[in-house]
Amino acid sequence: MAAAIYCLPSGDGYLRARLSGSIEAVIDWPNAGTRCEGEERPGHAGLRLSFRRDPASAPDLLFVFGLSRARQGESGHGLGVNLTVILQGTAQIYGTLGESRCTVDSLTQTPLKPENSAAGAAGATASGPAARQYRVEARGFCTQPAHAVRGDGAVLLTTFDFAGLVSFDLTEHTT
Repeated sequence: MAAAIYCLPSGDGYLRARLSGSIEAVIDWPNAGTRCEGEERPGHAGLRLSFRRDPASAPDLLFVFGLSRARQGESGHGLGVNLTVILQGTAQIYGTLGESRCTVDSLTQTPLKPENSAAGAAGATASGPAARQYRVEARGFCTQPAHAVRGDGAVLLTTFDFAGLVSFDLTEHTT
């Protein structure tokens, strides 16, 4: 029997979005069946979060949100977002290729206790990786579409809301 797939161990992860253009869809993915991962962007330049369904829904999409100026544990407003949308199993990849087309209106980060984190569920201690995991909740919108990386087409996320997991590498933050 396959292990249960969920975004956040606490049960309150999700992704909601409206897409128009080359892909028309209303996304309402609850915690159960949604895979979410997050990490700090290279050079401490913000956060990167990804979301997908498992098993895949129609259409089989992968969303990657790159939030600029977001720092570990801090709330934020008016943050630029680099967005990538991939229709998995095809060559259709759409990207904003920068942070000027999408914005996060509000961002909150809540530290996860070891017993409520993915690492904690696997038996990590408070001094292990679970000490650097956060529930990240964001609400935002895009004013311009993500264009096809190859070929023609574009996708506009008029609105998006999500709650997902971000893990920070302890080795990079110790002095």
